[in-house]
Amino acid sequence: MADLVLVLNAGSSSIKFSAFDAAGPDNPLLLRGQVEGLYTKPRFRAVDAQGEEIESMTWEEGEDFGHAQAIGWLVQFFRAHRGGHQLVAVGHRVVHGGMAYTQAVRIDARVLAELGTLCPLAPLHQPHNLRPIELVAQMRPDLLQVACFDTAFHRAQPELAQAFALPPEITGRGVRRYGFHGLSYEYIASVLPQMDARAAAGRTVVAHLGNGSSLCAMVAGRSVASTMGFTAVDGLPMGTRSGNLDPGVILYLMDELQMDARAIEDLIYKKSGLLGVSGISSDMRALLASDHERARLAVDLYVYRLGRELGSLAAAAGGLDALVFTAGIGEHAAPIRERVCRDAAWLGVQLDAQANEAEGPRISRADSQVAVWVIPTNEELMIARHTLQVAGTQGGPS
Repeated sequence: MADLVLVLNAGSSSIKFSAFDAAGPDNPLLLRGQVEGLYTKPRFRAVDAQGEEIESMTWEEGEDFGHAQAIGWLVQFFRAHRGGHQLVAVGHRVVHGGMAYTQAVRIDARVLAELGTLCPLAPLHQPHNLRPIELVAQMRPDLLQVACFDTAFHRAQPELAQAFALPPEITGRGVRRYGFHGLSYEYIASVLPQMDARAAAGRTVVAHLGNGSSLCAMVAGRSVASTMGFTAVDGLPMGTRSGNLDPGVILYLMDELQMDARAIEDLIYKKSGLLGVSGISSDMRALLASDHERARLAVDLYVYRLGRELGSLAAAAGGLDALVFTAGIGEHAAPIRERVCRDAAWLGVQLDAQANEAEGPRISRADSQVAVWVIPTNEELMIARHTLQVAGTQGGPS
């Protein structure tokens, strides 16, 4: 019986899952899917590696169906569809590892408690990441669970890149720049040598552009700077997140508009970014298709901020040998890539328009000083591989 590793990525209203062959070459994907609409109108769908539907399910709107029910459903599903595989481990995406966790770790009661103390650093992500861990432990206490961190890849950054200009009594409490999307950047770093040896050994900025967006500067495959800092709301404008904001704006909102912490949190995480500026949508596809003035403004601001931050990270890396686009917008929005590359001509970027429309993988001209690539990310596979590294020969049959 072959071994299977399950990857879970839980949010406030959804749980995404992927199952990988633990023993096959390059750990091939077996199936994937998600349970979404938790607590409102839950929906389940699973597909095989070719995208063919295996099973789908919809529950009545308003039914009390949350994380616990979703995990229970997934356990039943995998028992019925494991296809001769035994489940040996579950890998979880955990947004925040703090200062202590610089690599994937086996989860026990102590680790889970320590990760819980980091919830104030990522209040909209961390509690939801940890909830399935608790539930799986209750249902299958014998099953190995592994936490894989979005912050871990950035722990290699120089101390100065992680520091805020604040007194030590504050920074000593863990208030520093952490950076996120680390699993995505780590995956890109792992495959870049196969595509561009010069970029892998040199100075590369990776643009992870999706509903959450950030940039990471890498030198020889190691993170040296990132646009996200203490939280995942920092840096670039995103689907619904504000990105970089003058702290004085927060004080203004408190003093002049009488907004409390929760109202401000809701504003900068859920009502800003592309959605806030456009008033139309957080989806870049909808904004690019719209002729509304505010939609154009949202796109213009997104591209402008990308250009400024790209220059900043090129400076942090000491130059630029390659630029990589990844994630939903990065992989599929040719107009955004075209505009970013056009604005980066001063850095030596020369775009091949035809290759860009074809989505690469290389989209720069042969004479471009900076190589530009489109590389699909695979955070789930990265989690699976980390989980298997931790697992070794541990884990019991499903």
